[in-house]
Amino acid sequence: MCKCNQQHVFWSMFNKKELPCRSFCRTLMGNSYAGQLRSARFEEVLHNSIEASLRSNTLVPRPVFSQLYLETEQSFGRAENEDEDDEDGSESNSPPIPYQMKPPPEGCCTTDGFCQAGKDLRLSSLASDALDVPAGFMLVGVKSPSLPDNLLVCAVDHRFLPDERGRNALLGFSGNCMGCGEKGFRYFTEFSNHINLKLSTQPKKQKHLRYHLYRNKQGMLVKGAPICWRVNDGRIRPIRPTLSESSLSSHEQPPSAALTSRTAVAGSHVEQPTTDGAHTLINGNHGAPSSAQLHVNQPGRSSAAAPHANAGPPKKRHKGWSPDLSANSLQDSSVKSPPASLSLSTLSVSSVVTNGNRSEIPSLQSSSQASAAIFSPPQLSVIVPDQLLHTCRLQPVIFKGHGPLPQLTGNVRDILVSSLLHSCYLSSQTLPRVYQHYGPSPIQPLSTEMQILLTIYYLVQLGPEQVPLVEDLEQIFMRSWRESHLSEIRQFQQPQTPAVQGRHYNLETPVPLPGHLQHISLQSHQTLTSSQLPWLAQLAASSSGEGVVVLGEDVRSLAQGLHQTFSRLMEGKLQNTNYVVIIVTTPGHETQSCVVVTGKHQCRALSESMFSPSEGLKEINLQLSSGVAEELIHFCKSLGSDGDIDNLLESIPTNSNEALPLSRNQECPEEAMSSPRKEPCPKDSQSSKDEVSSKESKDTCSEYSAEWREVRPIQLAVARKLLSHVCAIADSSTQNLDLGSFDRISFLILVPPSEVTFQQTVFHLRNSGVLQDLVSSDQECMSKLEAEEYVVKMDKQAQARIDHLTQEAHRNPYTLYILVHDHAHWDISSSSCSSPDGGLGLVDLLLNSQQVKDAANILILHVTSFPFALQTQCTRVSPYNEIHWPPAFSNDVDLYHERTRYFGVSELLETTRSGGCLPLMRYDSSFESMSSALEERFPKLHSAVIRTMVLIQHYCMALVAVSGRISSSHNLHKHTSVETMEIMQALLTAAQQCPSHHGHMVLLRIPSLALAEWAHRRLCRVRKQLDLEDCFEIILGNPSQTLTIRQHFTNQIKTWLKDQDCDWVPHTYLELEALPCILILSGAEPLGESLPRSLKYCDLRVISCSYLHRTTLEQELGLAAYLVKAESRPLHKPGPGSDVIESDPEKLSSTDNEEEEAQENGDSVLQSTQPGPVGCQKSAAECVPAQSTTSPNVQKGAFDALPSPSKAQAQPQPSSQSFPHAPTAPPNQAQQAPISHQIHPKSTSSDSSSPRASSPHQNCSWARGVGRPPSVLLPRALYDIITVSDSSGLPRCTSFLPHIYVAWASSFRPLLSKMMTCTEQSLYYRQWTVPQPNHMDSSNRTEGRSDNFHPRRLLLSGPPQVGKTGAYLHFLGILSRMLIRLMEVDIYDEEDINYSVQAESVQFHPPNAPWPKTDVIKRMPFDYIIHDAKYDDISSIYCPGFKPVGERNPVRQEDVYLRRRTSRIKLSKYAAYNTYHHCEQCHQYLGFNPRYQIYESTLHAFTFTHLLLGEDIQLYFIIPKSKEHYFSFSQQGGQLESMRLPLASEQNPDCIKTPIFTPTTGRHEHGLFNLYHAMDGASHLHILVVKEYEMAVYKKYWPNHIMLVLPTIFNGAGIGAAHFLIKELSYHNLELERSRRLEGGSPADVWPFIILADDSCVMWNAVDLDARSGPVEHAVSLKQVLQHMEACPELAHYGLCGIRKWSSRGLKGSKRWEPFFRGHLYDFLLLNVDRSQNVQYDQNRFTCHDVDFTLRLHSAGLIVCRFNNFSVMKKQITIGGYRTFIIKTKMTDVPTSVGPSQYICAPDSKHLFLATPAQLLLEKYLQHTSQKLFPLSIKNYANPVLSVDCYLNLGPEVTVCFMSSRPHSVNISTTGLLFSGLLLCFADAFVTSAFLKKFTFLKGATLCVISADRSSLRQTVGRLELEEEWRFRLSDEFQTANAKEDRPLFFLTGKHI
Repeated sequence: MCKCNQQHVFWSMFNKKELPCRSFCRTLMGNSYAGQLRSARFEEVLHNSIEASLRSNTLVPRPVFSQLYLETEQSFGRAENEDEDDEDGSESNSPPIPYQMKPPPEGCCTTDGFCQAGKDLRLSSLASDALDVPAGFMLVGVKSPSLPDNLLVCAVDHRFLPDERGRNALLGFSGNCMGCGEKGFRYFTEFSNHINLKLSTQPKKQKHLRYHLYRNKQGMLVKGAPICWRVNDGRIRPIRPTLSESSLSSHEQPPSAALTSRTAVAGSHVEQPTTDGAHTLINGNHGAPSSAQLHVNQPGRSSAAAPHANAGPPKKRHKGWSPDLSANSLQDSSVKSPPASLSLSTLSVSSVVTNGNRSEIPSLQSSSQASAAIFSPPQLSVIVPDQLLHTCRLQPVIFKGHGPLPQLTGNVRDILVSSLLHSCYLSSQTLPRVYQHYGPSPIQPLSTEMQILLTIYYLVQLGPEQVPLVEDLEQIFMRSWRESHLSEIRQFQQPQTPAVQGRHYNLETPVPLPGHLQHISLQSHQTLTSSQLPWLAQLAASSSGEGVVVLGEDVRSLAQGLHQTFSRLMEGKLQNTNYVVIIVTTPGHETQSCVVVTGKHQCRALSESMFSPSEGLKEINLQLSSGVAEELIHFCKSLGSDGDIDNLLESIPTNSNEALPLSRNQECPEEAMSSPRKEPCPKDSQSSKDEVSSKESKDTCSEYSAEWREVRPIQLAVARKLLSHVCAIADSSTQNLDLGSFDRISFLILVPPSEVTFQQTVFHLRNSGVLQDLVSSDQECMSKLEAEEYVVKMDKQAQARIDHLTQEAHRNPYTLYILVHDHAHWDISSSSCSSPDGGLGLVDLLLNSQQVKDAANILILHVTSFPFALQTQCTRVSPYNEIHWPPAFSNDVDLYHERTRYFGVSELLETTRSGGCLPLMRYDSSFESMSSALEERFPKLHSAVIRTMVLIQHYCMALVAVSGRISSSHNLHKHTSVETMEIMQALLTAAQQCPSHHGHMVLLRIPSLALAEWAHRRLCRVRKQLDLEDCFEIILGNPSQTLTIRQHFTNQIKTWLKDQDCDWVPHTYLELEALPCILILSGAEPLGESLPRSLKYCDLRVISCSYLHRTTLEQELGLAAYLVKAESRPLHKPGPGSDVIESDPEKLSSTDNEEEEAQENGDSVLQSTQPGPVGCQKSAAECVPAQSTTSPNVQKGAFDALPSPSKAQAQPQPSSQSFPHAPTAPPNQAQQAPISHQIHPKSTSSDSSSPRASSPHQNCSWARGVGRPPSVLLPRALYDIITVSDSSGLPRCTSFLPHIYVAWASSFRPLLSKMMTCTEQSLYYRQWTVPQPNHMDSSNRTEGRSDNFHPRRLLLSGPPQVGKTGAYLHFLGILSRMLIRLMEVDIYDEEDINYSVQAESVQFHPPNAPWPKTDVIKRMPFDYIIHDAKYDDISSIYCPGFKPVGERNPVRQEDVYLRRRTSRIKLSKYAAYNTYHHCEQCHQYLGFNPRYQIYESTLHAFTFTHLLLGEDIQLYFIIPKSKEHYFSFSQQGGQLESMRLPLASEQNPDCIKTPIFTPTTGRHEHGLFNLYHAMDGASHLHILVVKEYEMAVYKKYWPNHIMLVLPTIFNGAGIGAAHFLIKELSYHNLELERSRRLEGGSPADVWPFIILADDSCVMWNAVDLDARSGPVEHAVSLKQVLQHMEACPELAHYGLCGIRKWSSRGLKGSKRWEPFFRGHLYDFLLLNVDRSQNVQYDQNRFTCHDVDFTLRLHSAGLIVCRFNNFSVMKKQITIGGYRTFIIKTKMTDVPTSVGPSQYICAPDSKHLFLATPAQLLLEKYLQHTSQKLFPLSIKNYANPVLSVDCYLNLGPEVTVCFMSSRPHSVNISTTGLLFSGLLLCFADAFVTSAFLKKFTFLKGATLCVISADRSSLRQTVGRLELEEEWRFRLSDEFQTANAKEDRPLFFLTGKHI
């Protein structure tokens, strides 16, 4: 196979075309269709394609040969023209972003027309000079906007200029200066700076390279033809939807000698047009995507980021692109984001450099000796040169690729070896295995050659400061592979069902790649051969210059390649090279490769990341203890007198009595002059305290407040969610938690081994009130020692505490123990892999022990801000037991009304994207540049040592500068940074503005304890020598030590807190609120310490950039999390005197050096909101939505006049949200602001809408800034990572490994989605992460199971500092109260109503009479009056001799639940329970019977006939197998015949004869149907009466209960229908039982009673009359009550019996006790269905059915008796019940607000019909509108409304007189009684005209006749001759608002004549 054919195969593979080999060869040899093609043309086009493909940010090279074949005038367009068109007109709708030129170095020439070297460039000056133009270069005239009449002369490589047709110009620039002769300008931006083009827009060669220059006949250099950047007519005619342009014909080409020579150099020939339009090319590239695809919100990496990565600016640039981005290799430019296939956003070291990050990856070796034994063949060896590290100042890192590495010998200490790249290659080979279950697959993995080529492409696109990241390379491999197999993947996706795809996140569904890759795919049958690889790799790396070097063509082994690499390193030939790729392609052998990292920055980052975090800290300690770092200190001192802080401090006079500019003497000059300042000693502490208090009394700040005890609404909501999850565990069928068996709780909170975190948790616990609830103590706060018993640090002493708890749990089975594991992500180490001395693995050892897991009364709650560390494939927490912190806002609506907004990591990131403001999160460019320079000088020193020393040097210099003790002749600002100066200025001046000296906190995060101690000593020494010890405190935050501050500051805090305790000292950082201080927080990671609201700056500049895991990054950023007041600031109203200019006096003016540096970073000068002397630039705190912040945190004021310190602030990315922007003034106005160090008093006041506007002390900086989030300073590397978004829109850090002990389950996983909820993220990590062997969940595997969840383990997750501690403490409190409440219930406790003083006081029965006597009961008068308080809102019943007491307030029936009085009563042992009760005794009762299978029951049909129903009614009984003995069945077929009833003569002490019927609806969970304890174990028949549509749910919750299912027609019926059917069915069953008994020859005295019980009856009581203090009640069982009533000798003579309703006041004040009562009965009835055969419940009734039934039963002559010696307690159940009916319209099922007047309408009218039963509408209408219907009856007890044969509620203001029309009925005497109205409801035949004429009515009395239809209504009026005495009108006829099919009721009203 010819070499050209090999080339053809590779390139056609990318072009998706099949070119014949013969034609391909002819093309190379010059025999193309267009004519001869020279080799120069081929090389140029080939280079063009390779370079353009690199610039396009895509994965696959451009199809170069299709360019040679298809380059036609019709299809070709020009990328350069696109660029210029985009600049000139594509964005005309938006104002251009101002461009700031890079400032020239000091001493450079800035004169127009001259270069920076001072050489003249003007054409008029150089016209006659002899110029040296290199070969291949052309002289070009540059147009300068400042010299409109002249041109500047330069030399440009002709390859970067277009030909006469405006085509074939390479991207980028290469030019020389013709003035000074400087060569090699690779960027036009850099060149424009050099020749002093002072531009207001971004430099473009298309705009400024205007004319060709040539020599005329006189030898003078003159202006020639214009450079053809575009066609002459300037028009663009797109052929396709892309930005492609049409070309001009040959006759349009302008003649030019220069162009002729240019064309001759190019030598290109254009082919005729072809029909293939699928690949329209623009200068060798595919059509660029539309401009809408190019503008993204996140910065992305472009190939212009590195001078070695490519040779020019990107093809399509955002308007915010800055020219110095490419020169300085910065990654935060706003260029086009890379496509999803090659997500190359800011990279750094993650799993590629972290030891133990991946389960399938071998551990990294810190030396090549260890690695050689793993993958080195013994026959090959490479000698590492001596002094390699010393000579090169770097420690190279070798990434093993393909094949074994040779053995390294010699100076192996200077070499590091990593196998992560090799593991990445291996993982990509395993990708097709996911398709094995589909059968044989044609899909093949990526070849070795393609992996190497893609790796080179990836390395080429990396910037000089970027570090390779394995995650990015894995994504490149995955997307490349998926793009190459799109058709096959789609084919395999088709058989998948939606159910299968729904279980997991679908990985293999191919997503089309954006941009050019939509048209290019790597076909599986097209392969890249090893012979093609070396020269293609060379081509790929050529565009990077020397950045990536490929050794392949002449290398025969990896050993040879490594030897050459080491030799070049020692010779200094790789100084500009970051990566050396060694490729070995020996014929007949497999391809081998490795990558040697030779970039200084990359080598340092990689080498440091090979340490584990603990090893890194040990290395730092070793360097400090060995004195290696002393060299750095000496070097810093040698930088000059201004940089030697010790010399500067020694120059300060020691005995200076002058007032310090920033000392407290400035506030009180009298005190300063009278007495010198001294350190208060212990004996003077009281005097100093008195001194402070006396001073505060004179002038104090009233703004101080500490909100430590506040519990926010969202915390209450989370606590309730926790409680609901615990209840869900208890309610599950697994029986893993029996809450009903616990009577109390105990808990233990486990915290990390941080003394501050321990004291902080104790502090919150004491103030939460949980301990008071736990011990039932009334004291306000438990002692500190008592609270410490419930909190334990996870150190060596923790094991004894937890062992003691497990022993207690075993001894106390009725106590629920809660183990709260706070900060749960801290220690997830496996106990088997951790050393006991290290303190790790304790959680696994203790919480995952078998004793804890098996204890049924121990519940574990993990609390963390980073749950993904625990969400793996082997997690112990069920996804259903995860509780995620809910969002407080939805669509900007405060869901919890707490008026606070959480400001966390995502909000900090938003400030970096919002334009027009200073972001809260930023980096310090000055600090980064100083640190980088020192890191290169000291390669052996750890970067943490260097950065910490530089940072402390900055702080010390800033402190000296701000103190004012050093003369202005010292240029101190050059040795610090703007950010550090700002921090120290704010710290020192804040306390001076407040009379009480309130100030801010500065957090300085230094992970190394040794470095933190050094920094603390250094800062304290400088502070002492500056005499600023009383101005601010410097605190060393050591996790293992208690918090200590000086007594002076302790007294200050006590004064602010008004604490009189002389022994009080702060133990937590929260108690340092408003204390001006620097907190140096040490420790490998934060351990849960909360910071006060006075935190203003969070300095994270020295945290490690090596361990890039999501947990590590987010917990560091979580230190700055903040809760801001949502109502503190009005929207868009900063106000001229508001807090916008708060920090003006806290800023210093900048030095020239700082201004230059800031401008180099692309920053504009200070922008002012007003053109006056006081200007202010908005900070990011203002740019967040107005309800989320109080005021800006960092302001740019007139006293600093500084540009923003980072480039990210200069060109902020556009945000998806709209933020208020302040208008900015021109830069020249900002520069006019005065620069001063003097503090000016403020003359303006705060905004009037601010809550603090009326404060008398508006100068308190702490009070103004307490609602502002702190500013965060990050290392540049982390800033670049965090602020860049990946293809999913999430921050880049979210795609990192969750934790160091977690590995990805597959390298080819989907990315997290921005739209994922917390639950979906949890499922993502559970699917795609696995624990490593040192993870505590790695042992949580069970054979044959995919999960092994612990049933009593929960996980609470929420962002840092959001309030999780308060939430779980409140949860403990409400759980404790709930367990108590489980033993208590709300009982209705209401006094009887409607009692009047009766004249007679007759004692009918002796007080201790056990049973009533029938003859005595008959003599007792029937009490018509209703005394039950639940009927306080119904019509009273007329009773002769009764006089109502006072007037009753009308109460709506809907409000009965809200107003009824209840009492908390502890459950007795005889209580009834709902479904939440579980105990061992109840198991068999509830269906857990070993004799029967659970839920085993049978459905039986039962049919009976009733006249009132009009047809046969079929009922269903659900009968469990265990209850079938209560029923009789037929011999054949087993049909249900009857329910067995006992004989009246039977006596069984362990059996209840009476069957119990409980009608219920909507209370399947809360109904009290568990009567096992109430019956005291007695056998009983209990039947639940349910509606048909609720049958399934009741059967689910009560599987062992008999259920009577009402027919379908009763689904919408009320309680009357249920009681009617129960009673009639019981009588029918009674007859069947009697027949059955007679057929069997037994007596027929069958027991005729049934119990009608409400589903809320919970306990029963009996009255003890022998008590000394009068009658008292005690709890008894329902068995005792029923057996006592059943034993009544004359019970068969009674029609209805009942018991009294309990009331706490029922027995108080009663002078006599009547044991029996004859009146209304409710709730718990003993009904004689035999004697009450002819009296039925009204089946249509919804309300007051029991009142109506009792009245009709009494009028029928039956005896009604109540046993007063017993009472029933009714539990308040607000869910379900027969009283909860919703009135809704017919149109929708949504409840609507319908007034009672709309319940009725005129017949045949167009009215809004209601989907509500007609009877309910009628009852509700009569209840609420009786004052209109019966006006004469309102509050007229003497003239009631006559109601015949029924009782209807007419409202509480109307009195009803019940009369029965039945013969021989019992009625009251109505002689002389005048009625105010007549109510006839469904009058039957017993109601006659003669009956009505017995009664007398008032004139004008109202008649209301109700019938089922209009016909019967008219018949009733005629039959009763009502028209003789009543006047009717046509308009007085009404109907209920029901449709005709719903059978409305009709009624007619009239007036008495």
